[in-house]
Amino acid sequence: MFHRYISPNPPTPPQTSALKGASLLIILQVASRLITFIANQLLLRFLTAPLLGLSTQLEVYYLSVLFFARESLRVAIQRQGIAGAASSTKDHAHDAAAVAKREGQAVVNLGYLAVGLGTIVSVLLGWMYIASAPAATLETPWLVESLWLYGAAAMVELLSEPCFVLMQTRLQFGTRAAAESIATFLRCIVVFGSAVWASRKGLDIGVLPFALGQLSYGISLLLVYFASGYRLAFTTGFSLLPTRLASSKEVDFVLSYFYKPTVSLAGSMMAQSVVKHLLTQGDTFLISLFSTPQVQGVYALANNYGSLLARLLFQPVEESSRSYFSRLLSSPSLSSSNGSPSSSQPSSSVKEAKRNLHTILRLYILLSAIIISIGPIAAPPLLSIVAGRRWTGSGAGQVLGTYCFYIPFMGLNGITESFVASVATEAQVHRQSFWMGIFSAVFAASAFVFMSVLQLGAHGLVYANSINMLCRIIWSGAFIVQYFKSLGVDFEAASLFPTTTIAPTNICAAVHF
Repeated sequence: MFHRYISPNPPTPPQTSALKGASLLIILQVASRLITFIANQLLLRFLTAPLLGLSTQLEVYYLSVLFFARESLRVAIQRQGIAGAASSTKDHAHDAAAVAKREGQAVVNLGYLAVGLGTIVSVLLGWMYIASAPAATLETPWLVESLWLYGAAAMVELLSEPCFVLMQTRLQFGTRAAAESIATFLRCIVVFGSAVWASRKGLDIGVLPFALGQLSYGISLLLVYFASGYRLAFTTGFSLLPTRLASSKEVDFVLSYFYKPTVSLAGSMMAQSVVKHLLTQGDTFLISLFSTPQVQGVYALANNYGSLLARLLFQPVEESSRSYFSRLLSSPSLSSSNGSPSSSQPSSSVKEAKRNLHTILRLYILLSAIIISIGPIAAPPLLSIVAGRRWTGSGAGQVLGTYCFYIPFMGLNGITESFVASVATEAQVHRQSFWMGIFSAVFAASAFVFMSVLQLGAHGLVYANSINMLCRIIWSGAFIVQYFKSLGVDFEAASLFPTTTIAPTNICAAVHF
C-alpha cells in the first residue's frame, strides 16, 4: 500500500478545483485549436499527402520523448503528492513557511527527473528513427535536421517541467492556459510563415516548417512557466535548480534530491506508460509499415480532424477527472492494509465519485450517439470544403467518416482509464500493464489483417484502433465495477446506455453508412 500524506494546509475542495480546471482547459483547447485549425487550413494548400505523413512521424517522435520522460512522473505526483516531504524535522513541524518552501523544492527536484530521462530518450529514439527509415524517406529535404530540431524542442519543453509540476500541485490552471495559448499562437505563426516564405522563394524545405514551429512552441512554454515559477520560488524561498533535501526517519529522499515514495510510484507506472503509449501511437507506427506515404497522409488528415473533439473536450475532462478522483479517493480509510479497497460502509466520497463518474460516462455516451448519427454522413462534404480540392480525391473524406465511429471509443477509454490511474494500487497497475501488452498484440494482429490481408488501407487502421479501444474499455469497466463493489457501492453499467429511440437511430445510421 502506498502511504498518502495530508498537507497541513486545507486543500481546495476536489470538485471545485476539478470543475475550474476542466473549464479553463476546455476554453484553452477551444481557443488554441481554433487558431491551429485556421492555420492548418491555410497550410494544407502548400502540403502534399506524403509530406503530411512525414510530419506526423516526426510529431510521434516528439510526443514519444515527452511521454516517456514525464507522463508517469506527472501521474505519480498527482496521485501521491509531496506534502509529506515537508515534515522531516521537528523544527519545521509548525512552521508554515518552511513547510511550503520544502514542499516546493521537493516538487522542483522531481521535475528534473524528466529532463534527465528525456535526454536519453530523445537521442535513443532519434537514432532508431534514422536507422530504420527507408532511404527514400531520408532523402526528403531537411528531414534529418528537422528530426533533431524536434528533439531539441522536446528537451526545451522538458526544461519547463519543474515549473509545470509546481503549478500543477498548486492547481494554478491559469498559468498553463496562458503558456499553452501563447505557445500555440507562436507555433502557428512560425509554421505558416516559414511555409509561405519557402513557397514564394521556390524552395523545397520539406517538413522544416513544422520543426521550427515546434521549437518555438517549446521556447514559449519554457519562458512563461519560468516566469511564473520564478515569482513563486522568490516568494516562498526555494530554488528552481535541484537542491539537496535532508532525509529523516519519516521522509526519505533518493540521492538527497528526490522524494522516494513518488519516485517509487512513478517507476511502477513506467512500464504501463510505455505499453500505453505504444498503443496510443501504434497507429502511426503500423501505418508506416503497412502502407505508402500517400495513405499515411490521408490517415493523418482524417486523424487530425477526427480527433479534434477528443483534444477539445475529452482530454481536458480526462486530466481534470484524474486529479479530481485522485484527491477525492485518496483518504487512507478507503484502503485496507493490503492495498485493496475496504468493504466497510461506503463513505460520502465514494458515493460522490460513483455518481459523478456515472454522470460523465452517460454524457459521453449520449454525445457519442450524436456523433455516430451525423458524423459519417457529414464528414466527406465538410472535409472537401475545409481542406480544399487537393484532398477531395484522396479518400480522406471517407476515412474521416469511418473515423467518426472510432471517436466514442476514444472518449470512453480516456475517462475510464483516468479513473483507473487515479485509484489503482501498484499490483493493479502491473496487472493492467500485463493486459495492455495482450491488447497491443491484438491491435497489431488486427491491423495486419485489415491493412495487409484485406487491403483496407486507412479504413483498416481505424477498425484496428476501435478493437484496441474496446478491449481497454472492457478491462477498465470491469475494474471500475469491482472497485466500487469492494467499497459497498453498486456501479450499474447497464444504466449508462441509451434506450428507446437513440439506440435504433444509431444502428440505422451505421447500416446506412
